[in-house]
Order: sequence, then C-alpha cells, then structure tokens
Amino acid sequence: MANRDPHDVIIRPVLTEKAYEGISDRRYVFEVAIDATKVEIKKAVETVFADDGVKVESVNTVRTIGKIKRQGLHSGRRAEVKKAYVILKKDSKPIKFFESMAE
Repeated sequence: MANRDPHDVIIRPVLTEKAYEGISDRRYVFEVAIDATKVEIKKAVETVFADDGVKVESVNTVRTIGKIKRQGLHSGRRAEVKKAYVILKKDSKPIKFFESMAE
C-alpha cells in the first residue's frame, strides 16, 4: 500500500453545509479509501493539490458503518465510508477548488 496513486486514496470531496463551514478555517473534508492511513491521506492531499501550494498540518479520520436497509424480505447494507478532515497549516495556501464555495 506504500506506493498507491494519490487519486486512489482520495475518492471525492464531501460537499455539505457542515463541510462548507470549515473551509474558512482551512479545514477540508474528503471521502477516502477505507484502508488509507493518515500518512497516506496527508501525502495524497499534498500531491494532488501541489499546484495550489498546499501543506497539511493534521488529518483526522472517521469511519462510518453502512446502515442496514431492507426491501421486502431482502436486507443488505449500504457501503462503509471513511472521511478525512484535513487541516492545512497557517502558511499554506487554500485549495482553489473550494475557494468559490466558501463565499
């Protein structure tokens, strides 16, 4: 797992109202691979957004178990999701992708 493509680690940004509130504090939320470590997530964010001059200070992760859903007699589970809360350093530039959404 050491040499994974950064785009395989970061699946997509989480675009919710709660996530928008953190953008002004340089806190961004991403959905990441279930088996990704905090170090891998940090390197992936710095690599993917290298053009923006991003430096990561800390990464916090949350893993949610999929809810059980039923359809008639059949039951199944939604997919598990792992989210990473990435906080940038004070001297880091913000991520350009999120700048227009914070306003």
